[in-house]
This record gives sequence, C-alpha cells and structure tokens, in this order.
Amino acid sequence: MRMQKNKKSNREIIYGINSVAGAIETMPEKITAAWIVKGREDDRRIQNIANTLLANGIRPQIAMRHFLDEKTENGVHQGVVIEVQAAPPKGDKFLADLLEELEDKEQLYLVLDGVTDPRNLGAAMRSAWAFGVNAVIVPKDNSASLTPVARKTADGAAEVVPLIAVTNLARALELLKEHNVEVIGLAGESSADIYNYDFQKRTALVMGSEESGMRHLTREKCDANVKIPMADGVESLNVSVAAGIALYEVSRQLHAK
Repeated sequence: MRMQKNKKSNREIIYGINSVAGAIETMPEKITAAWIVKGREDDRRIQNIANTLLANGIRPQIAMRHFLDEKTENGVHQGVVIEVQAAPPKGDKFLADLLEELEDKEQLYLVLDGVTDPRNLGAAMRSAWAFGVNAVIVPKDNSASLTPVARKTADGAAEVVPLIAVTNLARALELLKEHNVEVIGLAGESSADIYNYDFQKRTALVMGSEESGMRHLTREKCDANVKIPMADGVESLNVSVAAGIALYEVSRQLHAK
C-alpha cells in the first residue's frame, strides 16, 4: 500500500488502485476525501473504486494529474488518491490485547529483528498477508517503519496485517511464550531443517536483519532455531524472500494438522 503522512495534520494520503481498494474495504469510515484523475473516469478499475466510494457515502472529486502528482509527491498513483484520518501506532498494548483476543485460536506471527530496508518490510508484510499471519512484530528502534516505500511494496497488506512496534522485543517474545506461542528463529547456521521441524498451532517465526541476522538476546529467547536448506555455495537469502519461503512451510504444516 502507498501512504504518505500530511505533516500539517492528522491526515494521510493513500494512492494506487489496490491500496485504495483495500483501504475502502477495511476503513471506509476514516476516509475524508477522494480524487480521481480527469480523463480516466471510464477506466473499469477506477470506475469500480468510484462506485465503492459512493456506496460508502464518499463522492470522489475529479482532479488534474498534476494535482494528484503533487498530492502523492510524484508517486505512482494510477489515477486514484484518498485522504484518511491517521491511525494511531500499534504497540505493546495492542499486542497484549491481540493475544488475549486470540487466546483460544490458532496463531501465527512474523517477528522481524532489525530489518531496516522498507522494501524488505513491505515484501515481508505481503507474504505475511498471503499466509494468514495475525501480526508482524518489530522493535520500535532500529527497524523500518511503514514509509510510503514500504506501503507501496506491501501493496495493500499494511491495511490487513497489523504492524506492531514494541518497546522491547525480548519482552515481547516472552509475552508470546506466556500465551503458549512457540518462538522459532530462522538462522542459517542452525542444524535443524525447517522442513523437518514440527511447528505448533501457535507459532512466532523470528527473522533477523539483512546483514547480521538475529541479535544475540533475540536468539536466546527463541525456543528453537531452524534453517532453510540451500544449495552449496549459497550463503543466504534476502530476508523478505526467506520470510515468504518460511511462512509457506509453517502455514502448510499448520493447515495439514
């Protein structure tokens, strides 16, 4: 999803066909304005968005392309832009409340320790959406946030999968374990194969930074560590690619039980 913060208010700009469609579906009550580029009113995808906006009581305005370019700081808006009320950040309390809410249900979390590239964060969130992750958890410090680049890469996932930025990641992992969530780290040097590991119905998959992997304290908090087996000569995978592979395997096992 593509989103930019209006620094002068508590409004944010969301743009792009998939991103806008996702926002209309998940938070129509937060939309304060909408624009469609002049000359593309007959485009079927844009027309569908306009009709959905109207069905939610929001009348989109027709605007010139240069107006939308300025609104999105020359982002690839595809002719549709909306303004929404800025959502409060999700933090420690949100995680605690989510764990209580899902107490009697299966759970899957993706934990990213020190992933600072916003494109990797966005791509990992999209994989999280694809494989039914309940939330992506990151530390407040030394981590990418939902910048416009991250949201563009996530392509709508950011409005479906909560991103929770916690004050202390080690404490958050302990909280997960207190709620019977098994915390499994992904580490290339591990001797355990991810395809042979028996994942539990409540799992948090932990991945480290692009350069140095998980921090020592984070690794210590894991119940176990596993690796993705690779061909000789391949040292590592991009963190977002590894997240997609690992989440697929965890999801496959959990759905097979």
